[in-house]
Amino acid sequence: MKAAVITFPGSNCDRDLAVALSQAGADVTRIWHKDDALPDGIDLVAVPGGFSFGDYLRCGAIAAQSPIAGALRAHAERGGYMIGICNGFQVLTELGVLPGALMRNTGLTFLCKPATLRVETRDSAFTAGYAAGQVITVPVAHHDGNYQIAPEGLEALRAEDRVAFTYAPAVNGSVADIAGVLSANRRVLGMMPHPERAADPATGGTDGAALFRGLVQGLATA
Repeated sequence: MKAAVITFPGSNCDRDLAVALSQAGADVTRIWHKDDALPDGIDLVAVPGGFSFGDYLRCGAIAAQSPIAGALRAHAERGGYMIGICNGFQVLTELGVLPGALMRNTGLTFLCKPATLRVETRDSAFTAGYAAGQVITVPVAHHDGNYQIAPEGLEALRAEDRVAFTYAPAVNGSVADIAGVLSANRRVLGMMPHPERAADPATGGTDGAALFRGLVQGLATA
């Protein structure tokens, strides 16, 4: 399974994400945001956390205009798999690949701590490594992680079983405590918590490792 990890100016979890994918068995390529195409044969595109230039305007807004943005959108439109974590989630909403928007945390403070998540569905390549209803611990590190979506959008997410993870208990004010959502075809995941920071026993917990193992194994046999 071939994966591409995108790096923007200010990304600080791109290496962590590449390592987590490599440890799960993926062949990882690193891509700079000024590239305008993805290598042939890429199965998964991963947009990491950290920061992207122009976040002072609106998180992810300028990154979504980068040269690589068209290739990311095209990859999603042709049914390619994609994961956006933290700032990557913000970028994917700005690209229109995922619904909703990320706003300032309700306390207007930066949050950096372990968060308890509930796996809401295992009906995706991203969550297949977990049991539905499983409770895991994954770190959060964000200032603008308050996920909001219009009532009709939330109704659609629930009706289509596209809420991947929720916070339990609440963390940042996100509507319905949503921590991660899936695209309509279930091939794109956006989540604020950092599973790549919980994928190696040397750096803490390992609850995030199952996401990468399940994803790589699932795509390798698809």
